[in-house]
Amino acid sequence: MAPTEFRRYGQEVVDLVARYLEGLDGISPLPQVNPGEVLAALAPSPPEEGEELDTILGDIERILLPASTHWNHPRFFAYFNSTSAAAGILGELIAASVNANAMLWRTGPAATELEYLTCGWLAELLELPGSFDGHINDTASTSTMVALGAARHRVAPESREQGLSGLAPLRVYGSTQAHSSVEKAVVALGMGRRGYRPVACDPEFRMLPDELERAIAEDLEAGVIPCAVVATAGTTATTSVDPIPAIAEVASRHHLWLHVDAAHGGVAAILPERRWVLEGTDRADSLVVNPHKWLFTPMDCSVLFTAHPGAIRQAFSLVPAYLETPEADRDSGMGSRNLMDLGVALGRRQRALKLWMVMRYFGRSGLQSLLRSHLQMADWLRRQLESGGGWEVMAPVPLATVCFRHHPKGSDDEGGLEAHNREVMRLVNESGEAFISHAAPDGRFVLRATVGGLRTTPHDVERLFAALQLAASRAA
Repeated sequence: MAPTEFRRYGQEVVDLVARYLEGLDGISPLPQVNPGEVLAALAPSPPEEGEELDTILGDIERILLPASTHWNHPRFFAYFNSTSAAAGILGELIAASVNANAMLWRTGPAATELEYLTCGWLAELLELPGSFDGHINDTASTSTMVALGAARHRVAPESREQGLSGLAPLRVYGSTQAHSSVEKAVVALGMGRRGYRPVACDPEFRMLPDELERAIAEDLEAGVIPCAVVATAGTTATTSVDPIPAIAEVASRHHLWLHVDAAHGGVAAILPERRWVLEGTDRADSLVVNPHKWLFTPMDCSVLFTAHPGAIRQAFSLVPAYLETPEADRDSGMGSRNLMDLGVALGRRQRALKLWMVMRYFGRSGLQSLLRSHLQMADWLRRQLESGGGWEVMAPVPLATVCFRHHPKGSDDEGGLEAHNREVMRLVNESGEAFISHAAPDGRFVLRATVGGLRTTPHDVERLFAALQLAASRAA
């Protein structure tokens, strides 16, 4: 493509993106499409001859965008928000243009060193210990697997050569509210589903340290080797924060690797008044924070911090002759920092640039202002739900996620309440006004709304509440 043509289409793409972002408020956050509709609208086979970009862009705007779930929408309250700041979008464009594969320092010097710097900036914003080293993965699922891989290597280093066959079974602990990626990582690392043991929680959905202690004692008695414990700062269902200092005490006493899953909630520590969410993480072996959740960075961007980068290298580093470089032995700094040594992936795209640009664009004060506004809007929603009308808030609201349900008078059967609230959720989501999700933190079906979108305003939360009220009256 000639430079003049690239400039022309580049401007057209920017215009398309700008139109898309400007028009989000007027469309439904959840597309009303059926499975297979997108596939049926697109050509079933690749073209024999190249097509004009005008035609391709037309199909994107006509077919793909309308059938997309709009995570950038101001009334996307489902799951944990993942919204893209303009600075991050532009960062992705530049990263794609350079197309660095930062597997080795020499294959991406700028990408490697910018990632190191960017992780350091984030650690400073969160006031993490200076001993923490950070690198970027795609998602928290990968970051958690890498952390638990290092934990496995520390307790059973022989497994690197011979696998786990013949060894005593290993155990990883997490609360009953821990993310499913923890159990999935345990399975992927060869410890099996029996290698994961969920630990009971208190009424506020926080891990009980005494129950963790009891589980470890039982496993030791049975010949099982405790390997690691995952504490959560912002559980998926309710954003509850485990008592990390007490869990750290148990982990230290039994020499367990302590991994903190702060994928969503950790960002709140940018606020001085919410720094308590990461209390105790100075004793953690590893910690994950996802800027693509509540730090307005485009998917995907998950930062894994660890106090033991050497343990991760020992678990994952494998350097064949064709990946040896002269810089590796030059010094103990950047020359030896090859990102391929820090996990499973060899190819590593440049994810730091967009995060670096987002942090520079907003600054500490701008990020704090946005986070505070989300907490205030979530608190407003909580108060409206608690004020009557048959609504119940079903969990504490430590951050910006509200779990609730509608409870019509005289209807106390859990099965009936679940059916009623599923209908409320369906009516809200199909109305096009908002998109909410659900959870079952204690086995009871609840509705769930997270306020964290970059473009969400108090008016959007008011519209959500109005949609809930209307849906509840129609579902009755």
